[in-house]
Amino acid sequence: MRYTLNQDSITSIAADCLVVPIWKDGEPGDDAEALDEASGGALKQIVGSGDFRWKAGESHLLHEPAGCAAKRILLVGAGDPAEFDAGAAAKYLACGVRKLLDGNIRHAHFALEGIDAVFGGGWLAARLAREAETAAYRYAATKAGAGPEPVLESFSVPSLGDDPAAALARGKAIGRGMNRARELGNLPGNICTPGYLAAHAAELAGQHDSLSVDVLDEAQMRELGMGCLLSVAAGSVEEARLIVLRHQGGSGEEKPVVLLGKGITFDTGGISLKPGLAMDEMKFDMCGAASVMGAMAAAAELQLPVNLIGMVAAAENMPGGKATKPGDIVTSMAGKTVEILNTDAEGRLVLCDALTYAERFDPACVIDIATLTGAAVATFGHEANVLLGNDQALMDELLQCGRTCLDRAWQLPLWDEYQKQLDSNFADMANIGGKRAGTITAACFLSRYAGAFPWAHLDIAGSAWLADGARKGATGRPVPLLMEFLLARADQS
Repeated sequence: MRYTLNQDSITSIAADCLVVPIWKDGEPGDDAEALDEASGGALKQIVGSGDFRWKAGESHLLHEPAGCAAKRILLVGAGDPAEFDAGAAAKYLACGVRKLLDGNIRHAHFALEGIDAVFGGGWLAARLAREAETAAYRYAATKAGAGPEPVLESFSVPSLGDDPAAALARGKAIGRGMNRARELGNLPGNICTPGYLAAHAAELAGQHDSLSVDVLDEAQMRELGMGCLLSVAAGSVEEARLIVLRHQGGSGEEKPVVLLGKGITFDTGGISLKPGLAMDEMKFDMCGAASVMGAMAAAAELQLPVNLIGMVAAAENMPGGKATKPGDIVTSMAGKTVEILNTDAEGRLVLCDALTYAERFDPACVIDIATLTGAAVATFGHEANVLLGNDQALMDELLQCGRTCLDRAWQLPLWDEYQKQLDSNFADMANIGGKRAGTITAACFLSRYAGAFPWAHLDIAGSAWLADGARKGATGRPVPLLMEFLLARADQS
């Protein structure tokens, strides 16, 4: 998708379609007022007819409007201007983009003047580009009849804010990063294996000068003593991989931010086998890894002036003759022993060794991203990323970034009282903490390997994919949250 700036008067913009807001009770904004006057009152006539109302999400397409250079005008309900917050603005933009994609429209202009006062033109421009990229995404990798690509090729917006071109580039990169994460998440487990993720990282590094990649195989991990990570892959013919992508955008002395993604490319539960119903969704158990890939690609595309490391702990969790069994005890890279009470609590096992490995980078902070617990889904549904960690300043930063980009997180406590649920009679700790507080005890387990740096944990088991009907598929979250965080860090550098 192409994005350009256009400061011409709204009536002289020769687009295939103009998108303009209509407010509560049919009140037009400045651009709609100008178009209505040029067209001899056509817009107010439509609103007055009752065929179109002002409510958010409603739209009406007007063809060949008189007095205008554009071929069409798309009226989009924007709701009450007094309640037009960031969420309402995002819905307005998303609705307009979806309607355009459904039509035979190649170039559209979004009239944003008059609605930018609260957020600034930069926020709106970036959000529009992000919405356009993600709305245009179509999964086609394994579908012969995936259908035609959308006709829509380009958008223009008025030149609003300090640097609208940079804002459009940011939104485009974030949208493309989300789509990369969605594509990796949507691929089936027989294609998207640990080896596939490693090859994808190498391909990504080949596309950007700022990126480099190292991949550890099982022999190297065994030499490092990564007994927890290797225990997850023991029952699979697919070898585990530890993937390390580096983006060198800052100075050589600057400590890197580390993003660590859980990459279980398929999770049967292992010997603690999951129920068969909806087990196909366990291909999405690598969406944490996918979000790291998406964020790394976006950071490289924008040439962010930060040092960034994207780590992926990739394995397939399968039953088999060599699979880890409940009751087995394994030793982590940190030298701590773990009693495996449930082989379906495998994500924390691959992450704990990766957290120990991350110490060698002397990171400014580490953020792990993982589809870790069903308890997160049961508590928060698909709306919130769940946040825990050992550094309140880091978590406050992430919480604020989530509010800004609408990819929100909610913090849970990580109190010492929960740690005792991991006590084991036979090892330094168990890998599960019982039936209660599952999301918290999973984070407690990880916290024992994150004492050397500021650390935050995002449980995205609810936000990473949707399981219902036509919307089924990976969401690309939390790429927007991660990018908002990295952009803020870049602004501070």
